[in-house]
Amino acid sequence: MPPKQIFKKLVHAPTLNTVLMVEKVLKNSKQLITIAELKRALPRKVMHSTLLRILNYLQLSGKILISTKGIVWIFTPRKELDNLIKKGLEV
Repeated sequence: MPPKQIFKKLVHAPTLNTVLMVEKVLKNSKQLITIAELKRALPRKVMHSTLLRILNYLQLSGKILISTKGIVWIFTPRKELDNLIKKGLEV
């Protein structure tokens, strides 16, 4: 009998470029945006399951808020950190 081979099911993971593309559209949106509106606003087509995975990641990382009415960007960068980086010494 041949040894059993165990195959792991490969799960599709979004690329960094796709995540950044979705982030950019959400940042530039001035109001609540639905998933359908987000899909239309993206410059490239994204599979629905991939988009949901990206939105889940962004919500868990505290960058967006997903409600029944839509999605809104809530993340604001820390200005103190930007100031420290500007004053810092580059080696």
